[in-house]
Amino acid sequence: MTREQRFLSARAAVLGSDGERSGIGTLGEKALHAILKHYLDPDPAHHEQKCKGFYADVRNEDGFFEIQTRAFERLTRKLDAFLAESVTTVVYPIARHRRLSWIDPKTHELSPKRKSPRIGRPCEAALELYRIRRYLSHPNFRLRVILLDCDEYKKRTRGGHSAERCERIPYALVEDLSFSSPADYAAFLPNGLGEPFTSLDLAKALRTSRETAGTLLLLLHDLGVVRRIGRQGRAYLYRLSEVSPDDTKENASNA
Repeated sequence: MTREQRFLSARAAVLGSDGERSGIGTLGEKALHAILKHYLDPDPAHHEQKCKGFYADVRNEDGFFEIQTRAFERLTRKLDAFLAESVTTVVYPIARHRRLSWIDPKTHELSPKRKSPRIGRPCEAALELYRIRRYLSHPNFRLRVILLDCDEYKKRTRGGHSAERCERIPYALVEDLSFSSPADYAAFLPNGLGEPFTSLDLAKALRTSRETAGTLLLLLHDLGVVRRIGRQGRAYLYRLSEVSPDDTKENASNA
């Protein structure tokens, strides 16, 4: 079964054959989280497994899997417990394209879907990963960044002056990227990036903010993927490190 087929099967297991979910925003478990659990492992017996006082979203013969959409700093105690036991994979979903629909707070009716102009990119993971950077070189740590196309449902709060996201329901799997050693994180860098480069150069190449590009470079520098070779004005100049994946894995195992 291909990844796309596994994803569609997981989606049907959670949403039903019609692909819709009633009671949007009212159920205890969000659809995105439930679908990803079934995508990672279709056997419900492997879901919500307890270890050392913590529950893992999935635990099977491949280790622990923890799905986290934000606030990675909250994972530290779980990671301390799980990494000591087995391979632990943090799964970070990112919405590439979003079709937005608003929920009427009174009637609960849904507005027609409209496509958001914002495009999600894998490099967005850098902002969250930096918060748990000390774990990334652990020999048992793994990362999966899953890029999805999603329907997103929101409603107005506080007199219509702010918005609350109620639900994200993925309808297509775009990419499933795996990282098992520090050297793998070079995959966040775009092809054709000239050397040396600054955070502004990287931001332009990735079509992302300078904050995201700067955080990604800090992360890659800590992992030994890039090195600083000087300055251009007030900005650091970076170059890819000449470190092979095998060398990096050896360094990680000795950490």
